[in-house]
Amino acid sequence: MSETLIRKKLLTWYKKNQRVLPWRKTDDPYRIWVSEVMLQQTRVATVIPYYERFIRRFPEPESLGAADLQEVLKHWEGLGYYARARNLHKAAGIVWKEHGGAVPSDDKDFLRLPGVGEYIAAAVLSIAFGKPRAAVDGNVKRVLSRLFLIPEAVNDSAKHKKFKKQADTLLDVSRPAAYNQAVMELGALICVPRNPECAVCPLPEHCRAFREGKTDEYPKRKAAKSVPVYHIAAAILFHNEKIFIVRRQEKGLLGGLWEFPGGKVKKGENAQAACIRELREKTALRAEVQSYLCRVKHAYTHFKIEMDVFLCAYISGAVLLKGPTDYRWVRKAEIRDYPFPKSHLKALARLFPAV
Repeated sequence: MSETLIRKKLLTWYKKNQRVLPWRKTDDPYRIWVSEVMLQQTRVATVIPYYERFIRRFPEPESLGAADLQEVLKHWEGLGYYARARNLHKAAGIVWKEHGGAVPSDDKDFLRLPGVGEYIAAAVLSIAFGKPRAAVDGNVKRVLSRLFLIPEAVNDSAKHKKFKKQADTLLDVSRPAAYNQAVMELGALICVPRNPECAVCPLPEHCRAFREGKTDEYPKRKAAKSVPVYHIAAAILFHNEKIFIVRRQEKGLLGGLWEFPGGKVKKGENAQAACIRELREKTALRAEVQSYLCRVKHAYTHFKIEMDVFLCAYISGAVLLKGPTDYRWVRKAEIRDYPFPKSHLKALARLFPAV
């Protein structure tokens, strides 16, 4: 009875309070899929302009699958977690070539696509196809944790099954699309990590954390490990009014993106010396530092970087790459045509504020 009331109140609240979002204006499985991939580990406000721009350029699986990966990465530039873009590009190609451009509604077929895991499958299959699958993301875990005083840590992957089991039990199998979005919306707008808006929540009498005055104690989290900070040196190398850039290997962190050559500063080494050494070791080019541009700080999931960026002049040498997979000498007007990591975009903004 309690679960039935929770579903009813939640859906009534969602109908009145849901945000107007571009991916909620369509029933196209492809567009819903794109939105869910973008929304993983990224805030809604950040995603909206990216989603709208991406869909304008790639309105269906065929246009995305047929596109050059570099163009796809350029449209993704700044969203981070670029493996999402690479996998979506590959998956769209498979949908186009093997499924006639129709996103599979079968669980097994959809889960075989690159980048499609349990959450993406549940979200897309429920929202786009009405399949009774409970989607469990961070917002959902937080809501469930407070509703039922679940003691397991929400950031402990080993405990995910506990939250999934509770989500499956609470799922409204007759309206899975609305229900899943309602729970996620409640977590995003009301049941937020700090200072939840319990006064306007539709479920206070059902929430054990609220009834027992423990909303600040839940959800439980594992203590985060200390994050290492790496000192990086990078060279913006000029020659004949052109700038030298290199492309990262397609697999791995920031795969396929372009950047200024550089790497870690060794113990006992200064950043300027590291800049010239890394340039020589990775490209075989000799150069001299002309001036210091800036220090860029940037955080990734498991580490942070502090990158010292130097303006350098070419001296001699032919390009022989060791590590990067490609290179270009580009003019100032061309450089924004290439997809760069956010850390390097910060350096570019200091170098060319108006570009």
